[in-house]
Amino acid sequence: MFENLRGDIARVRDVSLQQGWWQRHPLTRTLRAFFHIGFPPIAAYRFGHWVEGVRIPAVRQVLWIVANILRRFTSILTGVYIIQKAEIGPGLVIHTWSGIFIGAVKIGRNLTVGTGVLVSNGVVSIGDDVWLGPGCKIMPGVTIGNNVVVMPNSLVLTDIADNTTIVGVPARIKLRGGRPQRFRASVGKNDAGKKP
Repeated sequence: MFENLRGDIARVRDVSLQQGWWQRHPLTRTLRAFFHIGFPPIAAYRFGHWVEGVRIPAVRQVLWIVANILRRFTSILTGVYIIQKAEIGPGLVIHTWSGIFIGAVKIGRNLTVGTGVLVSNGVVSIGDDVWLGPGCKIMPGVTIGNNVVVMPNSLVLTDIADNTTIVGVPARIKLRGGRPQRFRASVGKNDAGKKP
């Protein structure tokens, strides 16, 4: 639990692009990571997942009650619900919170989640270094590879290979490279002066 939580804190701390006095010292950057809005649901998930592995009967029941109260409180406060049976590697970042559901899924390292994301129960696995854009939905039976970008509002119904950017409803357009791509505007220079 603590190794994964340490990885989550380090990723939030080191990825922050905001400028300010807190960036000068590692201690203040770490404290800022603790107060990141996405940290409470991640900490509640990590604690609940750890409690699932406790084998001492009476202690497990008491810790289970504490973990469920903590998880429900953070889900009401932030709108983020992560099933405790999910196996998520270190480096989880909830970029923008509210309306996020992550089911019992095996997920690799360095997952970034935007608002309104649904990762339903029954998803086979999600690899390392995956970015799930705001509003994307991942349906059961899907396997997502490593270094994948799922663009906002995409509906993923099929498997996604490594190093891919995927877009659409349903998500069928695949672009090379797992980094966000720049798309050209659909209105050309000739159409700019026309009125609808």
